[in-house]
Amino acid sequence: MTTAALRSLAFATMFNFRDIGGYEGLDGRTVRWQRIYRADSPHRLSGDDEPMFAALGVRTVIDLRRPHEIDTFGRIRPADGLDYRHVHLVHQDWDEIPYQPEQGPARYLADRYHDLTEQAADGIVTAMALLAEEQTAPAVVHCMAGKDRTGLICAMTLSLLGVPDPVIAEDYELSTTGSAQLLAWLRTQRGNEHLVPEPFFCCPAEAMQMFLTELRQRHGSVEGYLRGAGLPADRIEALRAHLLTD
Repeated sequence: MTTAALRSLAFATMFNFRDIGGYEGLDGRTVRWQRIYRADSPHRLSGDDEPMFAALGVRTVIDLRRPHEIDTFGRIRPADGLDYRHVHLVHQDWDEIPYQPEQGPARYLADRYHDLTEQAADGIVTAMALLAEEQTAPAVVHCMAGKDRTGLICAMTLSLLGVPDPVIAEDYELSTTGSAQLLAWLRTQRGNEHLVPEPFFCCPAEAMQMFLTELRQRHGSVEGYLRGAGLPADRIEALRAHLLTD
């Protein structure tokens, strides 16, 4: 893995922004840098963060949040050359699924990611098809905290590119620091009422490893799941063609 300083970008108003490039994938090829970024929500971008973000040359922002989240918090500001795509991953609200501490956060999260694959398959396919288009890159994929919905899409992308599951799980766990910073910031904005169940702001590698293992048990592979959900084979090849080095 390359250094965290190279992978993560420090914004004052985004806390979980990083590049998913640099990992070894299919046939010894490497995932290209500066093609796909993952993030918590960029609606807060302001001040010095705005020119810093603009310098990345992002062409496409893929917003995975619910419509009411966008209505409540807003979206990234429009800019010349920036294509904003809202891809709603429709799924049951986690507030309706109580967390039982005895099950542990990893088990709870893996189950919620399974729910996403069952309930939000159309949105997952839409997001993956967008990432497969070379002209969308550089692209930013984001939700609210940048670890769950975003983590699922980025995990599937890396898997299709041939990155091993343990490395994908390690990349997922990198959201730990950003999620803690985001939660601390939210509490300064809203006070102590912003108390959430443990899994909502944690990201143990075990959760992603568990999810990927069980997805393979159900569908044979991540590619098998996506093909079965409706992602054409040529989109998978296109994704590999522009996101892997020659």
